Amino acid sequence: MDIYVGNLAYATTDEELRELFARHGSVTSARVVKDRVTDRSKGFGFVEMPDREQANAAIAAINGTEVGGRTLRVNESQPRTDRPPRRNPPSGGSRW
Repeated sequence: MDIYVGNLAYATTDEELRELFARHGSVTSARVVKDRVTDRSKGFGFVEMPDREQANAAIAAINGTEVGGRTLRVNESQPRTDRPPRRNPPSGGSRW
């Protein structure tokens, strides 16, 4: 089961995220999402747990708890929806 973890402290590492969920069962992967340009955390991540029962127990136990001074939002991740491509303003310093 894929799990979304929101409102992470920006200093949270992949390993810290893995350890948090490993207390509740087997963790296949844990990843904090980072900005491609700055390599800074975006404040959310994803954890994959192979056992649905353990994953649901982890969600129930961790959702709403405070870690690193932030209250975590944890739930089953939803499929990514298609978004229209971003539009970039024209070059030359002018606004659209």
